[in-house]
Amino acid sequence: MTTDNSGQKRIGIFDSGVGGLTVLTQLYEQLPNESILYFGDTARLPYGTRAASEIVHFVREIMAWLVEQEVKMVIMACNTSSALAMEMVQAEFDIPVLGVILPGAQAAVQQGKRIGVISTPATAASNAYRNAILEMDADCRVWQVSCPAFVPLVEQNRIHDPYTYEVAREYLAPLIQQRIDTLIYGCTHYPLLAPVVRSLLPVGVNLIDPAVRVVAAAARELEVLGLRNSGTALPTRFCVSGLPEQFADLSVQWLGCTPAVEKISLPTVVRSEAGRKPSPVSMESVE
Repeated sequence: MTTDNSGQKRIGIFDSGVGGLTVLTQLYEQLPNESILYFGDTARLPYGTRAASEIVHFVREIMAWLVEQEVKMVIMACNTSSALAMEMVQAEFDIPVLGVILPGAQAAVQQGKRIGVISTPATAASNAYRNAILEMDADCRVWQVSCPAFVPLVEQNRIHDPYTYEVAREYLAPLIQQRIDTLIYGCTHYPLLAPVVRSLLPVGVNLIDPAVRVVAAAARELEVLGLRNSGTALPTRFCVSGLPEQFADLSVQWLGCTPAVEKISLPTVVRSEAGRKPSPVSMESVE
């Protein structure tokens, strides 16, 4: 158990944009006493169509900044980052870091045997969900579909456009054809498209939102480490790398209020070594 004031520190969440709000709302629900620092890398979204080396570099910069802000834990709300950079982050940074892949896979195998995954191209190419699911239950069947248009459509606030339904119908068609019984939202942006997805899937398909499970895992981790905050939560701090007004205007529909949003500049990884474990691993060997 900790004896200092670590429990009063914030939990850091990061995502490429507003998708991480699905994790944030779960934190409000499951851990209402915790203070949160939310970072959206909006200047560089979407992540899912970028090279793995770029994503690893971005995650290093974000983690370095979050450590400088003295967060007590980080939740990688971005599935693409979780798929490609989790091992690197856990090896290099000396704070608890949780990702969404394993909690999402675990929830899926508890619900069905014919599992579909919709995700960004980078997450699909990594096979992170497929590998995690089959490791937990080799009898499962897994089908993955990359959905590159979804994140831009959410970030452009086009959820209810007819075009969005048309694109979603095309993405979901092969999964419906395979008679999936479970679908994983393999990107934290995708639950924001729930009205669209639900309208197109057969009624009996289980929908898995990894945000619910990763926050439950975070609660257990905080308890084990003695880092739960017993006091009152501070107002959530929202930071972005892009335009604060754009993020605030887009997020109000899910937060129920207009957040105060800061624009910040990320430190370079070579300049920001605080909180990192000494490691012989080079950027080249990770990528």
